[in-house]
Amino acid sequence: MIYDTADNTKSSARTNRIGRPSRIRRFSAYRITEHWCVVGLFLVLVVTGLSQRFYYLEVSQWTILLIGGIDATRLVHRFAGVLFSLLVLEHLVGVAFGVMFLRTQPSMVITKKDFLDVRHNIRYYIGLESRPSACSRYDYKEKFVYWLVATGGIIMVMTGFALWFPAQAVRFLPGQFIPAAKVMHSNEGMLIFLLLAVWHIYDSIFSPDVFPLDTSMFSGYISRERMVREHPLELAELEGVSSEEITGGWGDEPPAETQDDAPPGS
Repeated sequence: MIYDTADNTKSSARTNRIGRPSRIRRFSAYRITEHWCVVGLFLVLVVTGLSQRFYYLEVSQWTILLIGGIDATRLVHRFAGVLFSLLVLEHLVGVAFGVMFLRTQPSMVITKKDFLDVRHNIRYYIGLESRPSACSRYDYKEKFVYWLVATGGIIMVMTGFALWFPAQAVRFLPGQFIPAAKVMHSNEGMLIFLLLAVWHIYDSIFSPDVFPLDTSMFSGYISRERMVREHPLELAELEGVSSEEITGGWGDEPPAETQDDAPPGS
């Protein structure tokens, strides 16, 4: 049996020797496609955007000439920006529709438990706790990356259109917003790039838990052993057992609000 957390279903497949699922589906094909669309558009925006910001570097000049000149680079950047804007809108509408009509759990919402997990893990890292915190579908690090990219993406969309259509923007906003938008657009893009280049890529490739590559965003599945280690509270809910049975007693029960309010989310 394979537990499918992407749509709360179960599909038949190979099980381990004691009848428990050997793999758990974490992401649906829809989420995997959405993720790789974001990755592709982000790479295009980074290459074309940083080339314009650091135009005086030789590698930037080479990139701009390779694309076809500064006008072509700006055109590609803006076209990718429009597609990224549509993707952000699609994601927000999809999340809102799921929460309001499909009763999916907003699993990326930051809760009190996330702050308690931060405190617990700090104690664990300095040797005051024997185990890391027990997490549900997403831990506080995954939520941090999500919200930084989500809020940063919205800022990038708003400031990008203001820079593209400054005359129209100042009809509704003070003129000082345009130079401020230029600073925000450039620095926010750099912040997201550094975050993903350092933190997210480390977690996906170089972390000892997944090295040489986290394949969950290719296949949608992760092993049960990894679920026990990284998402024991979600696994306990899926298997209908107490968290102590999964964690051996070191995990905490999920907060009452995450048990009663809604089913597992995307």
